[in-house]
Amino acid sequence: MATKTVEGAEAGTEAQGDETAVEAATTEEQAARAEALEDGSGRADAVEEGAVEEAASVAEAAGEQEPAPDKAPSGVGQGAGAVVSAALGLVSLSGGWIGTVAGAREQLIGQLRTSSTASVATQIKAVYGNAWHSTALWAGLFALAALLTGVVVLARPAFGAPGRPQAPWTRSVAWAGVSLGVIGLLLAVLKYSDALLALPSTG
Repeated sequence: MATKTVEGAEAGTEAQGDETAVEAATTEEQAARAEALEDGSGRADAVEEGAVEEAASVAEAAGEQEPAPDKAPSGVGQGAGAVVSAALGLVSLSGGWIGTVAGAREQLIGQLRTSSTASVATQIKAVYGNAWHSTALWAGLFALAALLTGVVVLARPAFGAPGRPQAPWTRSVAWAGVSLGVIGLLLAVLKYSDALLALPSTG
């Protein structure tokens, strides 16, 4: 009986030892799993933190970039203004359709308002002199318009876009318009004042 009691006690002790070993193994396994989970979460946090920092650096670099410069003007308006100036200068030299019509109108008015009994000098002045002056006046207006337009085109870069060069052909055409305007204005003044191609004398 004593032998059986001792054997039972030893068996119980061995069972308790096995249970303790199983519990210890389970605890170690849980600890290992917990550690692995902590390592995984730490790596995930590190990756997420790195992504956030990278996004912040990209946003900061984008914010520090200088704004794109404004698109340079094409110069179409200045070129058109230069061509208009030159065309007006040519019209001032030729008189233009408006000057021709205005001269014919003044000639008709002079014929209607001048009696047949008026002197020859009076008839010439009323019929031809006023028409000549009207044509010179319109030529002067066209010349002045050509001069002002050319000057505006040449001075435009200094006020609108300083530092940006103007197309060479634009400046050349604008200068041509200014030159024709000056010549046309001078001729118009001479014709209107009878200093050039004055009316014939009847004396």
